[in-house]
Amino acid sequence: MDYEAARRIMVDSQIRPNEVTDPEIVHAFLTVPREAFVPSSKKPVAYAEYEIRTGDQRALWLPRDTAKMLNALDPKPSDICLVIGAGAGYECALLARLTDTVLALEDNTEAVDRLTDRMGELEIDRVAAVEGALTDGLPGQGPFDIILICGMIQSLPGALSDQLADGGRLGAVIEMDSALGKARIYSRAGDVISHRDVFDCTPPKFSAFDTPRAFVF
Repeated sequence: MDYEAARRIMVDSQIRPNEVTDPEIVHAFLTVPREAFVPSSKKPVAYAEYEIRTGDQRALWLPRDTAKMLNALDPKPSDICLVIGAGAGYECALLARLTDTVLALEDNTEAVDRLTDRMGELEIDRVAAVEGALTDGLPGQGPFDIILICGMIQSLPGALSDQLADGGRLGAVIEMDSALGKARIYSRAGDVISHRDVFDCTPPKFSAFDTPRAFVF
């Protein structure tokens, strides 16, 4: 299969038509080998308009949704990024082409080891995989210019918005109901956190972010 041609088709049919035309973002999608981040059985559909599961509660989003989220986060070359629930690491690899440093947070040693090995194989040296609780982020290594949560969440913990630098942006998909999520960008200006909704999508849900149900007699 000609993966380079498939990448061009993906960009021309899924990304540019969805108003993602920033040259640097487009170049990242043209150069990062999406097929390297999916199970072997899914490589033939790596560039299709198709969500690809890569693990428990982990998936590569539709290419257009990934592109729209990165575009809304407005990455800068000097940005320090935190990717939460990094999964196979595709978003990390894209951000590594667009920013200075990416920390990839996963919640188990096996996932961290796989991420580290994959980034080494692809010679991507701006991504460092770290183990920890997804809802905690990495408070000792912030603040971050960009935080990206790679799944749908019920609510955003204050611990994560607290890790945004002044001018920082956090991208997450907030669960609206069982069938719909809203991609939302949170921004920090001084002590004020504001947000805006940018598009609808429904990636896999991160159950770690569920609000515990109150006990009722």
